[in-house]
Amino acid sequence: MNNPGKASLPVIKRLPKYYRYLRTLKNDGITSISSRELAAQMGTTASQVRQDFNCIGDVNGRQGIGYSVENLLSILEHLLFGNGDLLPTILIGRLGKAVSRFITTDTNGYKLIAAFDNSPSEVGKEINGIQILHVDELEAFCAEHKPEVAVFCVPRSGAEELSGRLVELGIKGFWNFSHYDLSVPYPEVVVENVHLGDSLMSLGYRLRNQD
Repeated sequence: MNNPGKASLPVIKRLPKYYRYLRTLKNDGITSISSRELAAQMGTTASQVRQDFNCIGDVNGRQGIGYSVENLLSILEHLLFGNGDLLPTILIGRLGKAVSRFITTDTNGYKLIAAFDNSPSEVGKEINGIQILHVDELEAFCAEHKPEVAVFCVPRSGAEELSGRLVELGIKGFWNFSHYDLSVPYPEVVVENVHLGDSLMSLGYRLRNQD
């Protein structure tokens, strides 16, 4: 299998979308699909689909038949979820029940093990079965439970200090919902910045500027 670390970021960003489409195909009883048919669903080209698949592993389509849906799903599941081990994850800040429920019930390779806040009105509560701890307990908790991912939603003020503190505590990845692009000066740490407002503005632009 090709090394997925060699795949470009745009290719990596497309993998979850391939996975979602292929799961739907499998649930519908479809066992094979051509690059042209898959490209039509992805909004790309057949050439791009073939190039993407060349980056991720031993993916061989059969002329006149197409790609095996089962084989593609198996390769993507390995790349996206590893061997089934869930990444221990903590939540920091008030993201609400929606995001925490997504992590706890539709794990996608993650396991939420704790939530942290600095508000006395929030500490001690539970969110989807996870108790909210005070941020002062981060060091002790991380030393014992060794989380690898932080779902991050904190104000800009103090964010750099907190992210650096979390990296020192062993955090290897951030799913950042804050209203700015988080950047950490550690090449081995991965940051995924999520901007819900950007998506809404894009939707508004498309609605207001249709031909």
